[in-house]
Amino acid sequence: MSEEAKKQNYSADSIQALEGMEHVRLRPSMYIGDTGIRGLHHLVYEVVDNSIDEAMAGHCDKIKVTINEDGSVTTEDNGRGIPIDLHKKEGVSALQVVMTKIGAGGKFDKDSYKVSGGLHGVGVSCVNALSTALKATVYRDGQIWEQEYEIGKPLYPVKPVGETELNGTVITFKPDPSIFQQSVEYSYETLSSRMRELAYLNKGIEIILTDKREVDEKGEFLSERFYSEEGLKEFIKFLDGNREPIIAEVISMEGEKNDIPVEVAMVYNTSFNENLHSYVNNINTHEGGTHLSGFRRGLTTTLKKYADASGMLDKLKFEIVGDDFREGLTAIISVKVAEPQFEGQTKTKLGNREVTSAVSQAVSEMLENYLEENPNDAKTIIQKVILAAQARNAAKKARDMVQRKTAMSIGGLPGKLSDCSEQDPTQSEVFLVEGDSAGGTAKQGRDRRFQAILPLRGKILNVEKAMTHRVFDNEEIKNIYTALGVTIGTEEDSKALNTEKLRYHKVVIMCDADVDGSHIETLILTFFFRYMKELIEGGNIYIATPPLYLVKKGSKKRYAWSEEERDEIAESYSGGVQIQRYKGLGEMNAEQLWDTTMDPERRKLRQVTIDNSSEADRIFSMLMGDEVPPRREFIEKNAKYANIDA
Repeated sequence: MSEEAKKQNYSADSIQALEGMEHVRLRPSMYIGDTGIRGLHHLVYEVVDNSIDEAMAGHCDKIKVTINEDGSVTTEDNGRGIPIDLHKKEGVSALQVVMTKIGAGGKFDKDSYKVSGGLHGVGVSCVNALSTALKATVYRDGQIWEQEYEIGKPLYPVKPVGETELNGTVITFKPDPSIFQQSVEYSYETLSSRMRELAYLNKGIEIILTDKREVDEKGEFLSERFYSEEGLKEFIKFLDGNREPIIAEVISMEGEKNDIPVEVAMVYNTSFNENLHSYVNNINTHEGGTHLSGFRRGLTTTLKKYADASGMLDKLKFEIVGDDFREGLTAIISVKVAEPQFEGQTKTKLGNREVTSAVSQAVSEMLENYLEENPNDAKTIIQKVILAAQARNAAKKARDMVQRKTAMSIGGLPGKLSDCSEQDPTQSEVFLVEGDSAGGTAKQGRDRRFQAILPLRGKILNVEKAMTHRVFDNEEIKNIYTALGVTIGTEEDSKALNTEKLRYHKVVIMCDADVDGSHIETLILTFFFRYMKELIEGGNIYIATPPLYLVKKGSKKRYAWSEEERDEIAESYSGGVQIQRYKGLGEMNAEQLWDTTMDPERRKLRQVTIDNSSEADRIFSMLMGDEVPPRREFIEKNAKYANIDA
């Protein structure tokens, strides 16, 4: 059989069973990251990844994802259909092998898939193990095949249930609430942002997301269609929709270097932030890796060479560094690697060394052509680079002041900080409190052993619209840096964060439960996202949730965090109740603040996480940017959830 024929012959022999799945239910976090909201959504991604793999192999162009009324999820594609013939080694249908053996699948057979998504490679069998019920339907070879499972165990052998002219696979599964104890309710918004991302990363593939739990005024289910003809070029326009570009067109390229498909799109804008988003086989590599290093190298080398040749740097009294070439840059780098090696804390850092030169060469060629063909845009970019270099020098002076302050006497701590006595950072937490008044109450109410208080005066600087040296020069921001004990800046990256001496492993943002409080909360979150992202990724940032109401009847009293909860409590007290609406933290006394918001036994802390880095980037730029309509639309849509958890 020829090599080409082997590649097209996707059959039972293509499926290799690597190991059993008994361990999955015992240690689910080893396979899907965690059993919280993120892990719950990961189940959908694992199933969709199979369909995307079919699409990347050229056998599928339509994927449907549906959240059903009962909370189950159905994914459907028009690929070749999972093989159903007998698997020689296992002695059962290949479909059953795929659904019940961890690591079994065509993606382990290089003749079936050149590259594949799925970060952990555990596939749909893991989803099956963590579901109370799963049904697999395969359209293949003129027939419809079916098998159902309970907690990963087949209820009957794979059987034909009808005839068809279609090809494809349909999977419906219901997550097991005994595994996902936090929640088994899927977020339409979370799935929507991931499906949109996949559509941009795989142009020409139609993805339809439907939510049958919600009906609009026309009586139709909530639904979106995601499709992109231009891929990353459109992705950049979507991400940068709230920023002002300084060049007319998105710079983009796609090609293959050293057998590695590389796709890049980038644009410069008037902001002062660097926003790089990198992907390997559709996986968002939050921690970067060799493909990101290749992009940076290609960008810096090519732009530096052009800037030197142009003579625009002749009067500059200091050296331009790599950092300067990336200020105000939004870029997406997507590579497809046959055997990706992942490293880093969350296994999202690409380690394949051969990818660096492939991406670097591709970016250099793309930029050389662009700069040559667009001299006016080239001049604009170099001018932006020079401004960034000047600002970096100013920022270095401001940053040095922060570092000096940190090294000063009494540990360099801000005068406003009321520190805790605990020396172990893992046992310590600091509350960033809105206003001196609330800060005073928090100081009285806290447990001094392990809780520190840092009051922040009013609204901190909007870092989305400020130059870097203005950020480091801001008194409140300097206080945050020195209180946390982190240091910033290296020769390569002026914003790099060193967290080795982080003084508290819990940083809690505590603001009033009103519109102003939400705005201050968002300003602080924007600062952390842009300048201390490592702390968010490390799980160090939390949001306190003070109650909205106090419901009293005689000596009985209970707190409520929502209007619904308030009404339920009032009803349970059956009349004659007093209801107090807390407009701010200052309206509570120290005991009430401790009872509701600071006591680890009773408080409700929300951990800030970044499930989708590109979507978080877009939301922060929209909320903190100049464009009013999209901000208003977002706030109106999310008014019920005023506090923004990235």
